[in-house]
Amino acid sequence: MFVSILGRQPALSIAELERVFGGKNVEVLSPIAAKVNTDNFDIQKLGGTLKAGVIVAELPGNDWFKINQKIISQFIDEWSLSTGKITLGISVYGARVSTRDIQKTGLILKRKLKEKDVSLRLVPNSEPSLNTATSHHNKLGLSPNKVEIIVVATAKTTYIATSTGAQNITAYANRDQKRPKRDAFVGMLPPKLAQIMINLATLPSTTYNLPPTILDPFCGTGVILQEAALMGYDVYGTDLSDKMVDYSQINLEWLHDRFHADFKFKLDQGDAMTARWKKPIDAIVSETYLGQPFSAPPSHVKLEEVVGNCNHIATEFLKNISSQIESGTPLCIAVPAWRGKDGRTTHLPFIEKIARLGYKPHEFTNISQKDLLYFREDQVVARELLVLTKTP
Repeated sequence: MFVSILGRQPALSIAELERVFGGKNVEVLSPIAAKVNTDNFDIQKLGGTLKAGVIVAELPGNDWFKINQKIISQFIDEWSLSTGKITLGISVYGARVSTRDIQKTGLILKRKLKEKDVSLRLVPNSEPSLNTATSHHNKLGLSPNKVEIIVVATAKTTYIATSTGAQNITAYANRDQKRPKRDAFVGMLPPKLAQIMINLATLPSTTYNLPPTILDPFCGTGVILQEAALMGYDVYGTDLSDKMVDYSQINLEWLHDRFHADFKFKLDQGDAMTARWKKPIDAIVSETYLGQPFSAPPSHVKLEEVVGNCNHIATEFLKNISSQIESGTPLCIAVPAWRGKDGRTTHLPFIEKIARLGYKPHEFTNISQKDLLYFREDQVVARELLVLTKTP
């Protein structure tokens, strides 16, 4: 049993966990954390989980005195015969406890272990929980002597877990910023969002070719293709722009050489509204045209024009590809949604009529598909993720 610390937009994290592990195996503990019933949890394959840990103890309630006593007794016993110096971080989510009291717990562990000739270095807390960068740079959870204790407290139960790692933010940055070809004009899809989208297009019941092929019909500079290749897929990308196809070619060749990744890829120029794609196509993951960027909410007339254009492109693409894929084929596509000053969001009209185009939205257990919006607070244009299955 694992605990997952969710990302900035928890609905996306929960959706990804459900698709990878099954909705019945995911229990949402709070807006910060979820419990996942699995024996295998690889955080490096999950874009929406900031940290993960194996649950080692559960306590009724959320009283810090009892939590503190359990942590001390549990880990003194576990580490009393350790060899080599232990690096320890403690992160607490959901409990009413001060940073100072959390540090006290670490200092008690340090003192008691010293009495047993075991050395411990405590990673200092500036907040009740260590941020992802601190956990990552201290390599917490990646070896027996580099440990992060993760405490998740709810009204009824407190879970104590030992970390199995945090998001590798260095690797994400390297894959994003060091690619030979980048183009801010086409949207700069973040690699971890690409990972989430790829996982959202996973159907455990689908019989894939080995390895399966993911198609991105709006491939741009190839971020989705790149992340899918690193996750073990063969990849197929097309784009209306010859320049983008060339950029994807260069970036995928760089990925192959830099990371020694073994994957097959093919690229073609093509308009997603009219293209004919080569088989096999086992899943479709793509960010469609998002329209022009806005630094402030546009006028009603301008918004209506952009919505109409984006809606036309996405609709025609889905109509076009429908006849070229098998029933049951999973899709995750990102389409634009526009956030207004009044807090309302404008969605593409075709979404309400998706069944007429031959697709069924996925039904999640813990969230609604309508919650799957990715944005920063200062952004007008959000990405709305549609998780679909081709119907017969």
